[in-house]
Amino acid sequence: MSATGADSAGTEEGSVRAGRRTVRIHRPRKVLFPGSARSTDGGPTDGGRTDGGRADGGRADVTKADLVEYYRSVARHMLPELRGRPLMLERHPDGLDGPRFMQKNIPGNYPDWARRAEMAKKGGTVTHPVCDDTATLVFLADQASVTFHRWLSRADRPDHPDRLVFDLDPARDDFEPVRAAALLLRELLDELALPASAMTTGSKGLHVIVRLDRRTAFDEVRAFAMDVARVLAARDPDRLTTEQRTDARAGRLYLDVQRNAYAQTAVAPYSIRPKEGAPVATPISWDQVKDPAVTARRWTVTDVLEQARTRPWSDVPARGRSLAPARRRLDALL
Repeated sequence: MSATGADSAGTEEGSVRAGRRTVRIHRPRKVLFPGSARSTDGGPTDGGRTDGGRADGGRADVTKADLVEYYRSVARHMLPELRGRPLMLERHPDGLDGPRFMQKNIPGNYPDWARRAEMAKKGGTVTHPVCDDTATLVFLADQASVTFHRWLSRADRPDHPDRLVFDLDPARDDFEPVRAAALLLRELLDELALPASAMTTGSKGLHVIVRLDRRTAFDEVRAFAMDVARVLAARDPDRLTTEQRTDARAGRLYLDVQRNAYAQTAVAPYSIRPKEGAPVATPISWDQVKDPAVTARRWTVTDVLEQARTRPWSDVPARGRSLAPARRRLDALL
């Protein structure tokens, strides 16, 4: 981070080299996460820390510069999961203690070189940001985009998703029911010959993700996901439910498939969540799902790059699967 300008935090500026572009960074010393994380090798750097990542184990502030540096550093792992997808940005321009903005329309100062996608909505259109390169990711981080929420389809074929997501939502902040449900769901998806990957959400739960071939429209994908959830809940009705109403769940884990619809979003892999400690939505292996030390907030900005370098999804086929054979297998279980 190279900083220039006045001493005032409100007017100082810096710049970051991102690919072939240099992106201006505004207010790099602005604290976004007060006392949230310590710097480690390969994690966020400098940015006007007040304690330098104290050796006594205390937590340093995470600044705008740290946010930008994190997303610049993780770009090679994150961009394949963002490219071509309309995004919704979760912005915290004054940090976690200030107001939150969920932004779909691109900001007025969006650069000409960054991609955008005009998507249909009821009664009109919305022009979403699309993040295809490191420079765009850095620019959006400078806009205090703490969390990136992505469509499950790409802009060139928005009605046909290439991702199916099961959101395992526990009744309490307890990861053990999530772990058990994820392993049961994987067994069922194996029966359906659908390879799946797992990702901690950085909040309470876990996403189980199936890659699709984009031949099936959202309505059919969502119906399929709902039937999978019903079969799974029937196998363990004391612990799992498909009830949308919280008061009807009776403490059971909710198998949420509502994200599988046009214009709905799911948190993108390697996104920071706006919570104490700056936890990150992190791809994990199935062996890690079984590890009792792994929880929804296990990884933060300080150590997630090390996890990313292990390529936890490398054993999942990159090519998406057709739902047609899986639908026939599922129908036999209903």
